[in-house]
Amino acid sequence: MATKKEVYRQAASVVLLRSSIGCGKHYEVLLLHKPRKRDAWQLPQGGVEDEEDAEKAALRELQEESGISKVTVIGRSREVYQYDFPASYRRFRPDNVRGQRIAYVFALVGGDVHVTVDQKEVDGFVWVSKEHLSRYIRRHAYCDFVQRLVQEAVLYLP
Repeated sequence: MATKKEVYRQAASVVLLRSSIGCGKHYEVLLLHKPRKRDAWQLPQGGVEDEEDAEKAALRELQEESGISKVTVIGRSREVYQYDFPASYRRFRPDNVRGQRIAYVFALVGGDVHVTVDQKEVDGFVWVSKEHLSRYIRRHAYCDFVQRLVQEAVLYLP
């Protein structure tokens, strides 16, 4: 029996910035909390569906996970985050998906935006400065990557 070639699931994420209240040109990024033990805090993200590009998928996932639908897209990163799923997770996948390959979109929202999480897929959220990301994102490689993304996103601001 031939083995299927392993592939990476195409995914998209949004680096959503808002102006810090009373801080002028300082920005915070939205992190969402997934109800799991490891790597619980992350940017809004999800799989790219048929007939979607990364931007459309990222904005759909943002709306599904946070209730936010009105944003201004300001750019797209050239960076891609690719990782392999842990073996413990892959045992439960009946497919040949090895991991994820995530593309990133940058967006801006007003400081008074209302975030709504479903308490199932996402059970919390926080707006955080780039300097404080490590308080939430424990995996160093991912935290460093998100810090670079935020730094890049700020360059696109009007």
